[in-house]
Amino acid sequence: TMRRVLNSNSKVTVLLSDLCAVISQGFLDVPGNLFQENFRNPEELQNNRELKCLKDLVSLLASSTDIRVLLNCMASNLRAFVIQPSSSKEEFRKLASDFQLRWNFLLSAVSKAMTLNFADSFG
Repeated sequence: TMRRVLNSNSKVTVLLSDLCAVISQGFLDVPGNLFQENFRNPEELQNNRELKCLKDLVSLLASSTDIRVLLNCMASNLRAFVIQPSSSKEEFRKLASDFQLRWNFLLSAVSKAMTLNFADSFG
């Protein structure tokens, strides 16, 4: 389980290293430039909010494996990207469903890349 992984410093170190490699070395199998590193304008960064959330979680793993800290990070990003920008229930539903779809897509791509490229530590 995830709790077991988070309670093992050696497993967290390997997981952190592999996640950083997947993100920075272009192992993600996604169309176009959805998860590119360099953003030409703030609109592109907004469109890449899911990758920002993932990077925030990965950076936290270097200092904390407390699941509450990781969940608070995710909650903070959801407030910033989904809840606060919503001016109506309809807009909230659209932003929430869009975020969920893109977040699931990103996590599937990360899972696939980790399985294919880092099977010893993830598979």
